Amino acid sequence: MLDDTTIAAIAEELAEAGRTRSVIPRITARYPDATIEDSYAIQGVWRDTNLAAGRRLVGRKIGLTSKAMQQATGISEPDYGVMFDDTVWDNGATIPFDDFSNVRIEVELAFVLREPLEGPRCTLIDVLRATEYVTPALEVLNSHIELEGRTIVDTISDNAAYGGMVLGGIPMRPDQIDLRWVSALLYRNETIEETGVAAGVLNHPATGVAWLANKLHQHGTRLEAGEIILAGSFTRPLWVSRGDTVLCDYGPMGTITCRFS
Repeated sequence: MLDDTTIAAIAEELAEAGRTRSVIPRITARYPDATIEDSYAIQGVWRDTNLAAGRRLVGRKIGLTSKAMQQATGISEPDYGVMFDDTVWDNGATIPFDDFSNVRIEVELAFVLREPLEGPRCTLIDVLRATEYVTPALEVLNSHIELEGRTIVDTISDNAAYGGMVLGGIPMRPDQIDLRWVSALLYRNETIEETGVAAGVLNHPATGVAWLANKLHQHGTRLEAGEIILAGSFTRPLWVSRGDTVLCDYGPMGTITCRFS
């Protein structure tokens, strides 16, 4: 376990890396005994500092929920991070490439809650009942820790590598569509690079939201009405360069597009 001084110092390192668009050495290389609880403590200090500075929390992201993502990262359990209001873009947005240390895109579904969700026994059915609508979303991944050799402790500390999200497509109530069978074609510059089906996220994307509600209960909090929950990617991350245009076709749920300038 790391002491409070070390946790605060690492949180400040990550905040400075965010300001300078840089990366820091792996936490686990410097503190090999750091635990998952330490990593959530680091994330919590970073989060609270941002809230105190006036940023507004609009939701949470869940990561590493699919076999594709776990195999891509070598990490075998989900994680979560927070999302602030200034990290959300509308469909068709031009996103400044220089706002990030590195850019990858993931294909996801976003759940917008009508009612709070709370563990410890939150289920998939509870999630569907509490959800106002589900909408397509692209997550922009951005790591402030060197990528080579990362563990889940590094990733969680770095706010689960969240950089931003683009919302678009056609919002639907959970009873309007079988969410397991939502599929997506991810294009970069008019070429299909990745495809996937939402059942790849823990067999049903709502399962990830239930996991998050139960995990947050362990940390003494819950999901609130109005929050946006990114349920996890069902494709591998797609690397993006300056000038690239990304489009994702979700079939009956519409399309999302953005460009990195």
